[in-house]
Amino acid sequence: MKKIVLFLSVALLSFGIEAQVKTPQPSPTSKINQVIGLTDVSVEYARPSMRGRTIYGDLVPYDKLWRTGANKNTQITFSDDVKVEGKELKKGTYAIFTKPGKENWEVIFYSDANNWGTPRKWDDTKVAAKATIKASALPMNVETFTIMFNDFTMDSAKMYIVWSNVEVGLKIEVPAKKAAIASIEKTMAGPSAGDHYQAAVFYKEIEDFAKAKEHIDKAISLRKEPAFWFHRQQSLIYAKTGDKDGAIKAAKTSLELAEKAGNADYVKLNKDSLAEWGAK
Repeated sequence: MKKIVLFLSVALLSFGIEAQVKTPQPSPTSKINQVIGLTDVSVEYARPSMRGRTIYGDLVPYDKLWRTGANKNTQITFSDDVKVEGKELKKGTYAIFTKPGKENWEVIFYSDANNWGTPRKWDDTKVAAKATIKASALPMNVETFTIMFNDFTMDSAKMYIVWSNVEVGLKIEVPAKKAAIASIEKTMAGPSAGDHYQAAVFYKEIEDFAKAKEHIDKAISLRKEPAFWFHRQQSLIYAKTGDKDGAIKAAKTSLELAEKAGNADYVKLNKDSLAEWGAK
């Protein structure tokens, strides 16, 4: 029994020591952060090297599903909805799988992004988009597997997969023009009701009640649907400026809206304030 305990103790000690050992990875991990138009795109992947090996048709068989790199499958993340080779793809994170061919590659965006290599069981319902891309021959070998972005326009770029003497480029289109126009129109229209509301709350907190009143009045005038929390803030700000009649009127409006919305907390807050201010 003592020998068994000693053996387990030595084994556990050895494991603890080994777990602390760090060595260079044969296929180091890389992360690219790239802005295309106004869309954030990031790619995480491992980078194997040729090391004298024949890659396509040997290490990476033709027409077979490939993790597109090494180790954990390659992942790509989009901050906006995009198009890949004209196919719609929702924002989010995807695994990139490929089927390299002698002339064409199939590139697949798979919604289950957490696989070590390729999925044990393929699920066609998780294919978010796929495209067939022509492979181009390079005049030289690229030693280490590389993913990069190039050929930028205002609202597109190409993502290139390069290794050995083969290159494939996938066009990614982003909604940059639409987003830019929306940003311009919003800016030109001036601050929103929410912006004025936030400003009013801030100025109330720092006890600049004149500016707080100016912003809460503007917020209420701009809001299309009356909001009990807007009128609640208005009542508190008016009370701080000495306008008791205005505070009572705003509190009654907030109370009515809160009762319609079924918000018991604001109903109580307004009733307490109305009682404090001697409302009839």
